[in-house]
Amino acid sequence: KLYEDEYTYAFMDIANDIDGHILVIPKKHVTNVLDCDEATLSQVMATVKKISILLVDKCGYDGVNVLNASGECAGQTVFHLHFHIIPKKKNDGISAWPKLPGGKDGVEATYKKIMNAINE
Repeated sequence: KLYEDEYTYAFMDIANDIDGHILVIPKKHVTNVLDCDEATLSQVMATVKKISILLVDKCGYDGVNVLNASGECAGQTVFHLHFHIIPKKKNDGISAWPKLPGGKDGVEATYKKIMNAINE
């Protein structure tokens, strides 16, 4: 365990895939972002920010990627809300954004669906 407060924990990822890979979770059980109340999500993100700042200011990293998978189809395999903090250094060769197929038509269609839902 790296950090604990009243609402959250932060700890090193046991996968040992990237140096400094950290997980942040709420103490309260929620499955993912989709079923998380705003207060819990806010508490988790405050811890994500705190740890991210420490990685950059005190540990020699240049930035971080913050990742979350919500739902099995998104790659979620642990069904307790968690955020991955991946520390980054300039020119480390690790891409945060895979090249995915898609196009303008799909972007526009999704935009329209979201705007309709927001305006309901």
